[in-house]
Amino acid sequence: MAMSAKSTPFIAPTPNPHFSESASDTETMNRHPDFDQSQFNTNHPLYNDLAPADSYQDGVYWADLPRAQRSKWVNTQSNTEARRELGVIGRMFRRDPLSPLGAYSRRYIIGGFGLFTEGYTLFSIGNLTALFSAAWPACWSKYTKCDANWVAAVSYLQIIGIIIGQISVGFEGDWIGRRFGLVQDALIMSLGLIMLTASWGTTLNGWVICYAWSQFIYGIGVGGEYPMTSTTALESKTVGSSSQTDDKLHRGRNVVLAFLMQGWGQFLNQAILIILLLIFHGGSKPPYGKVSAQWTFRVSFGVMALLTLWLAYFRYYKKVYSSNALQRSKKNAHVNQSGYDVASLKLVSTHFAGRLIGTTSGWFFNDFLFYGNKLFSSTFIKIIDPAASSNVITTWNWNLVNVGVELVGYYLAALLIDHKFYGRKRMQIIGFLADGILFLICAIWFKQLESKSHIKGFQTVYFLSSFFQQFGPNCTTFLVAAEVYPVSVRATAHGLSAAAGKLGALMPAIIYNYVGNHTRFWIVCWFGFAGWLFTWVFIPDTTGLDLREQDRYWSFVRAGRPGDYHGIAVHPRHLSVYERFVLKRHLAYDAEKDRAQRVEELRVMYEERRMNLGKEGGKLDDATSVEEDDELSSSAASFFSSNSSSTRVNEKATSGMTGGGGRSDAVYRSSQVPLVNEHHNGTLPPPAL
Repeated sequence: MAMSAKSTPFIAPTPNPHFSESASDTETMNRHPDFDQSQFNTNHPLYNDLAPADSYQDGVYWADLPRAQRSKWVNTQSNTEARRELGVIGRMFRRDPLSPLGAYSRRYIIGGFGLFTEGYTLFSIGNLTALFSAAWPACWSKYTKCDANWVAAVSYLQIIGIIIGQISVGFEGDWIGRRFGLVQDALIMSLGLIMLTASWGTTLNGWVICYAWSQFIYGIGVGGEYPMTSTTALESKTVGSSSQTDDKLHRGRNVVLAFLMQGWGQFLNQAILIILLLIFHGGSKPPYGKVSAQWTFRVSFGVMALLTLWLAYFRYYKKVYSSNALQRSKKNAHVNQSGYDVASLKLVSTHFAGRLIGTTSGWFFNDFLFYGNKLFSSTFIKIIDPAASSNVITTWNWNLVNVGVELVGYYLAALLIDHKFYGRKRMQIIGFLADGILFLICAIWFKQLESKSHIKGFQTVYFLSSFFQQFGPNCTTFLVAAEVYPVSVRATAHGLSAAAGKLGALMPAIIYNYVGNHTRFWIVCWFGFAGWLFTWVFIPDTTGLDLREQDRYWSFVRAGRPGDYHGIAVHPRHLSVYERFVLKRHLAYDAEKDRAQRVEELRVMYEERRMNLGKEGGKLDDATSVEEDDELSSSAASFFSSNSSSTRVNEKATSGMTGGGGRSDAVYRSSQVPLVNEHHNGTLPPPAL
């Protein structure tokens, strides 16, 4: 039950890191004689800073509104934003009919191009295996000329490479930077694709070994795309009001529209393979020659190698990167800009252990379902169309239809993932549950569904399972694994979660070799139900949450005082079932106490800016523009400037506290980790607003 914005639950007295070691929450609220909570309304100079219209109504957080009022507010916001965006698109179209497509391409196609190459190449394994088995049956089917273990290693080595890339590049992204990780990924993928295009051997088995290791190299590059694409799509360039409104209303959509390029990669790969085989084979009917098979797979990889080389060039020379959030986090945590925030990683493994369980297990169950579906898609297709067993083109045509169904799921996920009454968590729960039920139906009525009289039913189940995979956990796990963690270790946590997913992908590749088609359905359905359960218990719903608040909460956690934080990051709406009922973190939520803390944080930011400008000979007044990456708005600067004669902190006292450093390390910046000085116990002089 969400608390009212006016409620003040009992909280045991704890040290408040913003002020003196003995300051209580009540004292914090009373330190601002000019900031009367009862007079906080739309006319207050700090109203838009403390209660922005994209998340509040009349000063009340949207999740605290009564159900009927909340429903009306959410629907009004969604409809108003939809009309605004349609109006913008309409005006763009009237100026230039192609400009909306250009804007979409720059933001989402280019942003997700790495995952486009991943979808294209990764899922070509299954497609090409069917062709290789038809052209070289002695190697790929009967194993008389090739080692069966090396043929199986083609899939295993690629997945192992992906796991290595996800973990290592996720770490590098938080340590060295997002740009380094993205450029490195593109170069490694380019190398892997060149190796795949040129793979050769003096024997068939030698070629298979070369092909398998080429997949391994490519896998390392594409593995790094997961944490890098997610974090760069998630992190805004600025913290200005318009940018933050877009982040809160469309953050999930921005990530999913980049991620769904994976689906377009699959679609294009399938289409190109069909076209190339028709060209080089001269038709669609078997038998398929070795020469036509060689040309088909080498040209398909060669085309993508050229595109990936262009991607490396673009990322190095053209792409604009947004590392402000990561840099601020390192700066305020006293971590070298080229260093790694080890302390935050250790804290995440303890304080957010439940979230780690949720994101890793959710991705594990999802990939078992997703790659299990891909691995035995041939089983589905052979039951739907018996002629497909001998005709590669027929199999590929059915795969193309299935990918088209998946794309519908991708786009519908992007449409609804930011709606506050559906959102990430509910979408993931429904997707897991739907797939579990669909595969259970296949397990119970397998004999009936594989008969000719019920073939349409089997076909429906197959396509629905693909749809709910995308309109569900495949999109949401990619987003949530980055969204629920602080910026300083976001890429690392995402990489670890994605690596757990690839272990889930590896399991069906091994298990399905030892069980029949019917048994496979009995196995896979329970992973859908397990995903539903773990999502419900361990995953928080971050739909509509300002991620700056999550980083602000993390500042208290990193200082060892999580109970002193009272903001919306611990609102019941944004916590998991485990965090609410076991850890009881929602008890710290209190809107009035949080508002008082935020006023003081803004005042500290103003004083820091004023002192810094004073050293540089500048001046901070009403007309001063603020930096793009600063959360101090012009209205807040104006408010504190107008009261500066009675509120200005004694700079000499502050300088003495910090050893002449010109900045108090006993205070917090509003959105990042606290500036705690281990060598000083001094306190900031009482604020007077």
